[in-house]
Amino acid sequence: MDKLILLERELVFLGLLDKAREIFNELGRNSALSYIKSSYHLLSKVYHPDLNPDNEEKARRLQQRLNHTSKLISQTSDEELIGLLKKGLQEEGRTKKRILIVEDEFGLQETLRDVFIMEGYDVRTAVNGEDGYQSFLEFKPDLVFTDVVMPKVSGIELVHKIRQINAKIKVIYVSGFLGLKNVKRDLNEDVLRYGYPCISKPFRISAMLDVVDKYLNNQPGVNLYA
Repeated sequence: MDKLILLERELVFLGLLDKAREIFNELGRNSALSYIKSSYHLLSKVYHPDLNPDNEEKARRLQQRLNHTSKLISQTSDEELIGLLKKGLQEEGRTKKRILIVEDEFGLQETLRDVFIMEGYDVRTAVNGEDGYQSFLEFKPDLVFTDVVMPKVSGIELVHKIRQINAKIKVIYVSGFLGLKNVKRDLNEDVLRYGYPCISKPFRISAMLDVVDKYLNNQPGVNLYA
């Protein structure tokens, strides 16, 4: 994968890219470059395993990813970094579609978020249906991309609540193992009655993006069971 694409993904994951673009827009290139390059030192302390004894393994993974990002930055020229920031500012001039990801599997949630952001969508995530409903009220997404089986409130229950507010909301279900017959029955009813696509795990990212693009833009050829 291209170095700049990898770096963009890591800066998005660490929450640095949007702020760097804001600084570039308001204060110029030197301040934005300084922010990107100096953030490593602060975040390396925040993510240090010794400071996170209750989440030591997760902190260690984040620390490794941060170190990788620092290495990518050191291999990237100032002009390439500024080009990356300018690219984002040009994209922000367009109207972005909003996607709410509701997924309790952290690794998949993280991957989906990064992929959708890189595709130019405005993205928010939630870890379960309960949090997803609150995020929906605040974020007002164009699409709810939700897992089916989750703790607290399932994806199907979440969508039922959302439809009471926005009956025309676009929804894509993501299904894994559906052990309960009533869950599978309810999912099939929603898919057939409302035309929601349903993507089965595991899935190819390219195929998933094709479904999302066609569905959001009302193009024909969307497979309800992808």
